[in-house]
Amino acid sequence: MSDWNERIIREFRANGGELRGEGDTFLLLLTTTGRKSGQTRTTPLAYKLDGDRYIVVASFRGAPKHPDWYLNLVAHPQVTLEVGKETFNAIATTVESSERERLLEQWPVVKEHQTLTTREIPFVALQRVN
Repeated sequence: MSDWNERIIREFRANGGELRGEGDTFLLLLTTTGRKSGQTRTTPLAYKLDGDRYIVVASFRGAPKHPDWYLNLVAHPQVTLEVGKETFNAIATTVESSERERLLEQWPVVKEHQTLTTREIPFVALQRVN
């Protein structure tokens, strides 16, 4: 894990989840299970709410490949979220194309990242499970 991620995770937890990303975007911590290692991995991500779902984007700043956290949740869609002071389990699903277009309009930075790559940048819906 990068030093930047480790610092953000420590800061997030030390501040009870009171940590913002750029602009009006808030951060959550996503914990996935490694598709190869089986070990848990925690990644800070910007999110937006869409109804009762948390939406994150696997933009990787327009890199040509998907980020590891996305590949991990495709292999193991049961994830853990830390949002604010709350920790809970969720199921991750990649958003379908028609819905993706609606979400893309709400997230201009992702539109910009999409111009940098030929891969379709996935939006992921995280739905709480009880």
